[in-house]
Amino acid sequence: MVRTASASMTAGPTLAVVAREAGVSVPTASKVVNGREDVAPETRRRVTEALNRLGYVRRPRFDASKPPRLVDLVVHALDSPRSGAILRGVEEAAHDAGLDLVVSAALSRNRGGRPQRGWLDKLTVRGSAGVLFNLAELTGSQYAWLEQHRIPFVMIDPVLEPPPGVMSVGAANWQGGVTATEHLLTLGHERIAVITGPRRKMCSSARVAGYRSALASAGVAQRPEYLRDGSFDESVAYRRMLELLDLSAPPTAVFVCSDRMALGVYRALVERGLRIPNDVSVVGFDDLPESRWTAPALTTVRQPLAEMAATAMRMLVRMMDGERPEGTRTELSTRLVQRASTAPPRA
Repeated sequence: MVRTASASMTAGPTLAVVAREAGVSVPTASKVVNGREDVAPETRRRVTEALNRLGYVRRPRFDASKPPRLVDLVVHALDSPRSGAILRGVEEAAHDAGLDLVVSAALSRNRGGRPQRGWLDKLTVRGSAGVLFNLAELTGSQYAWLEQHRIPFVMIDPVLEPPPGVMSVGAANWQGGVTATEHLLTLGHERIAVITGPRRKMCSSARVAGYRSALASAGVAQRPEYLRDGSFDESVAYRRMLELLDLSAPPTAVFVCSDRMALGVYRALVERGLRIPNDVSVVGFDDLPESRWTAPALTTVRQPLAEMAATAMRMLVRMMDGERPEGTRTELSTRLVQRASTAPPRA
């Protein structure tokens, strides 16, 4: 069962949103929420007004007399913008729940996002009460190990579809692919290429399926030569864009299935002396900080990474308390963020 909801309906305004509204850091906003005294009066006033204006719900914390519970967040790398967004969402939800958080980069990229050997055994040693896996691909034996040791866990954007009964949170990737392609079609493009991630990954295949669906609905023929695998890698996407430009009828627009790959596409277009969006329009996917810093700023599909992480954390807390959330898959809505990298095709 898949539940689709907007991030705002699911999570409400987060502390990060309140902090941005008040023009302060998240730790400062947290101090105000928790009644700390080491905050300047003017800062406290701005944060309090933002809390009231946005309708932030101050969630009760666990009984401080009880020992804190420990949860693990497992990611590929600690220095990527994506991991940073996931960490922000998890940290805030863990703070609201009175939990201690352990973050580790224990997923091996060379082994398809599987936990490193021996890592699962460490969970029992440090007494973790639950685990969040981000972009992970667990083996059947690893799923069985977690079930055997009765450690609740939730998958954030799993690589492959989890087994029945496993809880997961992700984005509406199919709808995001539709939205990106429909945007280019609306501008008048018909020669639209797509540079994908690994097609075996759930998120990548869903985005490509959305691309295909949008073309079919518009009555635009799908050209096999316009479908290129970029493996979610910037350098690979650069080469794939060069291949597309060498076609006898190169595309006038390209949907790139990650912002990181879009950087490689930009580089290829610049090397060929082409202007964005005058010669080629580009749409990305993720809405990472880089998408705002590129020149021109990248039109992209935003997936709510922090909200996905916070939703997964709250789901894990309910499981740790013995509840079983309704449904096994929760999807949060994606939306197009239109910037300067798309325009109608040249006549």
